[in-house]
This record gives sequence, structure tokens and C-alpha cells, in this order.
Amino acid sequence: MEAVAAKPTPTKKASSRKIKKVAVLGSGVMGSRIACHFANIGLDVVLLDIVPRELNEKEKAKGLTLESPHVRNRIVNDALTFAVKSNPSPLYRKGAASHIKTGNFDDNMNLLSDCDWIIEAVIERLDIKQIVFGNVEKYRKQGSLITSNTSGIPIHQLTEGRSEDFKKHFCGTHFFNPPRYLKLLEIIPSPETDPEVVDFFMNYGDLFLGKTMVLCKDTPAFIANRIGVFSIQAIFHVMQEMGFTIEEVDSLTGPVTGRPKSATFRTSDVVGLDTLAKVAKGVYDNCPDDEARDMFNIPDYVNKMLENGWLGDKTKGGFYKKSRNAEGKRVIQTLDLNTFEYRAKQKPKFACIGAAKPVEDLKKRLVVLHKHGDKGSEFLNKVSHLLCEYVSNRIPEISEEIYKVDDAMRAGFGWELGPFEYWDALGVAKVVEDMEAAGKKPAQWVYDMIAAGVTSFYKVEAGVRKVYDPSSKTHVAIPGAESFIKLDNYRDQKPVWSNSGATLHDIGDGVLCLEFHTKMNAIGSEILQGINKSIDIAEQDGWKGLVIGNDAANFSAGANLAMIFMLAVEQEMDELDFAVRQFQRTTGRIRYSSIPVVSAPHGLTLGGGCEVCLHSDKVVAAAETYIGLVEVGAGVIPAGGGTKELALRASDAYYQGDVQIPLLQNNLMNIATAKVATSAHEAMELGLLRKGVDRIVVNGDRVIAEAKKAVLELDAAGYTMPSPREDILALGRAALGSFYVGISALHTAGYATGHDEVIAKKVADVICGGDLSVPSKVSEQYLLDLERKAFLELLLQRKSLERIQSILTTGKPLRN
Repeated sequence: MEAVAAKPTPTKKASSRKIKKVAVLGSGVMGSRIACHFANIGLDVVLLDIVPRELNEKEKAKGLTLESPHVRNRIVNDALTFAVKSNPSPLYRKGAASHIKTGNFDDNMNLLSDCDWIIEAVIERLDIKQIVFGNVEKYRKQGSLITSNTSGIPIHQLTEGRSEDFKKHFCGTHFFNPPRYLKLLEIIPSPETDPEVVDFFMNYGDLFLGKTMVLCKDTPAFIANRIGVFSIQAIFHVMQEMGFTIEEVDSLTGPVTGRPKSATFRTSDVVGLDTLAKVAKGVYDNCPDDEARDMFNIPDYVNKMLENGWLGDKTKGGFYKKSRNAEGKRVIQTLDLNTFEYRAKQKPKFACIGAAKPVEDLKKRLVVLHKHGDKGSEFLNKVSHLLCEYVSNRIPEISEEIYKVDDAMRAGFGWELGPFEYWDALGVAKVVEDMEAAGKKPAQWVYDMIAAGVTSFYKVEAGVRKVYDPSSKTHVAIPGAESFIKLDNYRDQKPVWSNSGATLHDIGDGVLCLEFHTKMNAIGSEILQGINKSIDIAEQDGWKGLVIGNDAANFSAGANLAMIFMLAVEQEMDELDFAVRQFQRTTGRIRYSSIPVVSAPHGLTLGGGCEVCLHSDKVVAAAETYIGLVEVGAGVIPAGGGTKELALRASDAYYQGDVQIPLLQNNLMNIATAKVATSAHEAMELGLLRKGVDRIVVNGDRVIAEAKKAVLELDAAGYTMPSPREDILALGRAALGSFYVGISALHTAGYATGHDEVIAKKVADVICGGDLSVPSKVSEQYLLDLERKAFLELLLQRKSLERIQSILTTGKPLRN
């Protein structure tokens, strides 16, 4: 990821500019986390903030003064320490923080002299930002990039009084919090910004920062906040009109409609009501011609909360409040907007939600929700009518292209469908008809579109997704989309093969892609059949190779536990033995086929999903891949080749000069504690991804396209099928005894339950190759047989079945 520093010239081409060192000015919640994200990709980062004006009590007790270096950097150091310790972590791996050097505005501005990109993230006040930029101008090198993370101040105002070179290399870069996890990065150029600088940011943010890039006009609140805050305000007003409770609104505006779990009011608490009110007021004050301007007026109940200081999480209470009941257990209370007192959280019921929940396809589910006819449907229709009217009227004010609005809302607010995509799902003409009946009207261009016989904002032709362009009145290809592979774009063509759990797509250039589509992409017989059939087809019909990947939220949450539980309860041991053998044969087929197989994991990649990756010729993983062998939580051990594979990798490391016992011990502990890597980078450190073989892609939307490239590279290099391994060094008793002692010690100390001890010793048996009297070379099949035997023996134990049952009924493992 690191590259050569840019030369100090103001006319760099976007393709030649390189970023090696970045400065972030301001270490608040956003600044410190932006710094962490640049450190994630291996860049050197300078993080600066103000010098404290007075000593704190600890500093006084130590006899320090305001001139002490420790004191002068206290604000920035405390902020970075807090960020690094926060959960979820802003870092891919803890060691990345070493790339960040801290300092202050008074002593360390000279550190900007060799920075390629300087990002301002101080308080949202124009006068303060202008002072900061005046100081930046004194120290920056010619041609370096300068950007502001402002969320609403007009970009053109920020560069008043600055040099021509400063203005040419300046624009807005609006990150969303938390920067590691929210994918949106809005780029807002000023009239003086060099177009090549804009091109550079659009490319760099995508490839290196993993962002969904949206080029915005310099309009109030830009795109995402303009639409997102309007949506929240519309919900506030409709809620008040219909007399709904907070819980009722959140039940309708969360996952059931393709929105985040935090829905409306939990999101508001996280963002902060003061922040929300500030953005709304900014739009109201700066958009006098906005036809829906009054919607940005803060409702009375929100103003009262602001007066009370009930701002959300930052004040330990907002629409929701965490407290403890009489038994000392943590409970979440809800604000009653009628009494303005907190009460026990209620569980609302709507008939439309009951009817829609069984419908897994979001677009079909939305139709059920909006058509059902109860109060919930009425609420959703009122809100969607307001939103459709508003977004249609913002074209072309905030964007000429409607896809930018959808991209911004998906990437910045976590919506599964942007507003125009949502509208498409309900039927464009039908929504307009319903809007008119409710006294609402979309913009004229929507009527023109319908009159021309166009029925949707988006369509797919020959695998290419196109979007309606109001200016040309035609559908056009979305710029840059050719760099991505989205499997939804292949739905209109006949699949190469499919069954109820998997579909095999032709993704071009002689490469196939196997997509899982079971619930949570759990691996059962359908997916195992899909893997084997896909490899058969690729081998027999001359395909160059296979990608295993999908566009779902998660690659795979593991094996189908319900099937395993059913067979185990009925003591169908022969069937279980067959099922495990079939899983092992399938992962073996991935490893030993005549075509390259590349997996493209992202999100949850657990248990059997991890084992699929472990046996692939190459893994191209999204940075946000949470991968691990978690079977111990279900009372068993990895038996799809996962335990075998970690023994094999430790053996290979030994042959390359490493010490084998510590590697085996780490692998044993990772399996026995169901360790899940919190990023692909951590997975590399854990040995679940291979250094020098597997690769990490920061932008998760690119993993299938990059995996396809990897297949083509392997094919072009003359891929040949490897031979099954017969030379795995198994240590047997040489390691087993010490492992047993360590496991028993953990149980005695209370870190593991009795059943944890039983399972961990089974893992140790397999990873050491069983009770071998001396270290010996063994085959993969030998270890697979041990793996399968241990798995089946554990399923005969009641406590293992209790663990599986707990996961199936509560979603959580039982610690028994």
C-alpha cells in the first residue's frame, strides 16, 4: 500500500501522484479515527492538536508545567489512546498505531513540510478553520494536497486569502464516522480545485481507503447529510402526527426495511442530537428556496431534549438510556415523549411486519410492508412519499446523477437500498399514483420519465447496470462500474448451473463464480453439491478457474448446525459420519482440482466458511473480513479440514525454519477459544491467511473482481494441480503432554469450563497427530480421520448438544 512520495509540482497527473505521509489536524472523534484508518493501510501519519491551557490534577501532582512535553501533547495523546482502545476498533491490527506520530499546533507544524496530504478536522467553525489553513500555508510543500473534513461549511469559503497553489490542491473530503466502517467519502471541490486533484481523490479513496466515492456539489450538507437528515426529520414529524412511540418507529425503520439495526432513534443517539440539530439548522438557514425547508425545523420534543442536555450516547441518555434494574442487571429504557420520563422498553407489534418478516428478499418484503394496510404501512407510506418527493426535487440541485444519491445513502447511512432504489422496488408509477392521492408530487422529470414509457430508475442490460439520466432522458451505464463485479447484474442471464443454495455464474473471460445464497450462507448439502459441481463443470468444459464469492453481507456464517443437531439428537452416527466425510472431500476437492480456485471472503467467514478459504489456492479477502474456526462454541472441533490445515501450516513453517511447538500452541489456542480475526490483516497474523500468497483488498466491493484477476493470473502462469500431502510433521507425545497440562491449568484457574477442557484436548489430539510415540510424518488423510473421529465423539456428549441447541435457539453459545 505504501508508495513513493509525490514530487513538489502543482501540475501532477492523478495517475502519477503518490501518497506516503499524511497529516491530520485535529484529534477529536473524527480526526483520531481518520488518522487510524490511514495507518491501517501502512502510511506514516502525523496527528496534531492544540496545546492544553491548564494542567490537570495528575500533572500538578507530578510537578509538571505547561512547558512539559508530556503536557503539551496531552490532548492529542489522550485522544489517540481513547480511539485505539475504543470498540469497535478503528485499527485493522493494534500494531498499526505505530505509524502515527503525535504533536501539537504550536511546536510541530514543521512536520507538515514533507506530508503529501494534509487533512483538517478541527471544530466546525469557519474562523478557526481559516486560522489553521493560514498556518498550514506556512509549512506545506508546493503541490501537497489539503482537504477539510467539514460536514457543512461551504468549501469555497475555506480558502479565502489562500495562495493559488493552495486553492488548486484544496477540496472537501467528508468522511463518515467511524471512518473504518462507514464506506462513504464525499469529495467536494471548489471552483479553483484542479480537476486532476479531484480525479486523484476519486481513485485513491476507492483503491486505497476502501471507500464508496461520491463527487458532490458544494451545496449545504452535500448529499448524504442533506438527504439523511431530511429523512430523520420527516420521520420525527410523521411520528408526531401519528402519535407513534419511539419503539414503534424503530421497529419500522430498521432491518425490516433495509435500514441499520440502530434504525432512527438509536442512530440519532449515536450521532448526537446536537449534531443532528446543527446539520438541520444549517440546511434551514442556507437553503431558503428549499420547498421542504420547514421539515428541517426541529420538533418541540427534540428542542426540549436539547435544553435538558439529553444528547444521546455522549450524555448517557437520549431517546434511549442504559440503566440497571433492582437486580443490578443492565436494561435499556426508552423516553416517553408524552411524559418526558424514561420507562421500560416496549415491544411493538405491527401486522405488516408480521406478514413481511418471512420474506427474505428485501425488495419483495418492502412491497408487503407498504401494501398491508395497517398503521405501520400508513406510516411507511407517509415517510416514503415525503422522501421520494424530496429526493426527486434535489435533482439536479445537489447532483446531476441519481445514482450518487443512492450511493451516498447506502455507504454513509447504511441503507441497503438508496431512495431511488427503494422507489424502484415499490414501482415508480405506483408510488407516484399513491403520492398524488396523498397530496404529494414528485419533480416534473419523474413525470416525463413515466410518460416516455420508462418504468424504473435502474435496469440491467447484458450484465451492465444502467441508471436513468434525467438530462438525456435515457438509461446510461454507471461510470466506473466496469471495475466491479456485482452478481446482481447477472440475474437476467441464465446461470451456468444452480440449485436451491448456490448459483454458478459466468463472470467473463473464462472464469466462473459460485455464489452461496442460503440463510447467512450457512454451508449444507446444497452448497457442498454446488462446490463439487462447479469444479466438475470448470474442469470438463475448459473454464480457466473458479471464484467462490458473493455479494451478501457475509461470506458464510459456517455449517448448517440445524442439520447436524437433528442427526446428532437422533443418533444417526452413520449419516453424520457421511456428512463430515462429504465436507472433507469437498474442501479437498477445492485444494486438489485441475483448475485454480480462489475464494473472496468478506464479513463473517466462520467455521466451514473459513475452511473453504483455508483450502483455496488463493484467498482475496476484503479488509473487513471476520474469519475464524469457531466450532468449539458449538461443542465440536473444526472437521472440514480446518484443524488438519493448521497442523499442516505449522509443519510447513517448521520446514522453513520456524519453531513448530509455539506455532501449534497458537493454532490450538485460536481453535480452542474460537478466536475470530477482527480484520483480514489480523487473520494474516493468526495464520488463517498466508503471507505472500493471499492478498487483502481494502474496498470490499472489489473482492470478486480482484479474485477473478487472481484466477486469470494463476491460469496464465500454468496452474497445475498439487499433490496430496504425505509429509506433515506430527509431533505426537512430544507436544501433546505439555498441551494437556496447559489446557488443564486453564480449567483449574477458571478460564475454561470442564467441557472446554474436553474439547480443547480433542483439538490437541488432532493438531499433534494423536498419540505418536515420536514425531512422525503423516498424511493429510491421517489427520482428517482423527479430525472426523473427534468431531463424532463430541456429538455423543450431552454438553455439546446443549451448546448447539443454545446457538440455534438464542443465537449465542452456551458456556457449560
